[in-house]
Amino acid sequence: MAIAGFVGIALLASGLAAVNKEQAGHESSFPKSLHYTGQGMRYWYEKDDGLKSITNIPYDQLACKQCHVKSCDVCHGPKQAKTGAYTSEKAKDTKTCLSCHTKPAWQTSADPNCGDVHAAKGKVCADCHKSGDVHGDGVLRNSMRDDGAVKASCANCHPPKEKESRAHTVHRDKLDCLACHASNSTSCLNCHIDSFIKTGKEEGNYLPPVRDWLLLVNYKGKVTSGSVQTAVYNNKKFIAYGPYFSHSVSAKARQCVDCHGNAATRLLQKDQSVPMAVFKDGKMVPWNGVVPLVPDKLEWSFLNKAQDSWVPVEGNEPAKIQLVNFAEPLTKDQIKKMGMPFKK
Repeated sequence: MAIAGFVGIALLASGLAAVNKEQAGHESSFPKSLHYTGQGMRYWYEKDDGLKSITNIPYDQLACKQCHVKSCDVCHGPKQAKTGAYTSEKAKDTKTCLSCHTKPAWQTSADPNCGDVHAAKGKVCADCHKSGDVHGDGVLRNSMRDDGAVKASCANCHPPKEKESRAHTVHRDKLDCLACHASNSTSCLNCHIDSFIKTGKEEGNYLPPVRDWLLLVNYKGKVTSGSVQTAVYNNKKFIAYGPYFSHSVSAKARQCVDCHGNAATRLLQKDQSVPMAVFKDGKMVPWNGVVPLVPDKLEWSFLNKAQDSWVPVEGNEPAKIQLVNFAEPLTKDQIKKMGMPFKK
């Protein structure tokens, strides 16, 4: 079905066709959407504890803003010759989404043994993310984690059943689905901002993404999957932790022993650090397994680019840590409970 363009002074300049009644509501909603404003990245970057605090580079000078959608043809083009309208066919093609949202592409395609159950069954992004998630609802927001920004939810398709498993009964009000059903979380390590600026390209200026672990973070009253990004700029270190919707969702939940009494939790209970990513013999060696978020107890190596090689950053200045998208560390009480050996 043909989908009309979005009416409004700001968008008429894009040469959009007249809208039909069904799509008329988008005329006021899309210019306020996160896809249009790109406010999510700007908001967290510019906060007092954000990445700008070590780079001092204005957001508007970053390449990030070039990715955000300013006209309908980016997702809905090209126009149909006969009607002059756009279609929804391209917008519903997962390849269109993955042209910008590259993490899910990497997560579901790099390893056939660690893919997403929904993708394996032929589901596409638009099956879960309806029009409101993409076009917005007319409310300006600072983050995709703001209330109402994303309405896609596991419960939309998987409502609670009358006969629950023991895990569902025990964890229902404490854990989000992803805490058990996410295979892993994709994490980006050692983004070397100096080299980004110098070369003007991303390739070769960060370490390959890893997915050897699943971070657990508190988010709006529940434990859910999280992720991390580490960065270096002029020998200054930066770490950002946040909730993360892993698209490597498994129909079968992880085992209880994967979390309860696991290696990472045992270290934390002894007040020891977890070596999340340690540079050894010229390679970054990642931790493997489930890790509760305790920011000052997760150990990361930070590297500088020396021609085509990586070398450890000199000095012992601690990294600046930011909790984004309303993530919170796990509490001592939660760590204690996780440290208890699982009994069937």
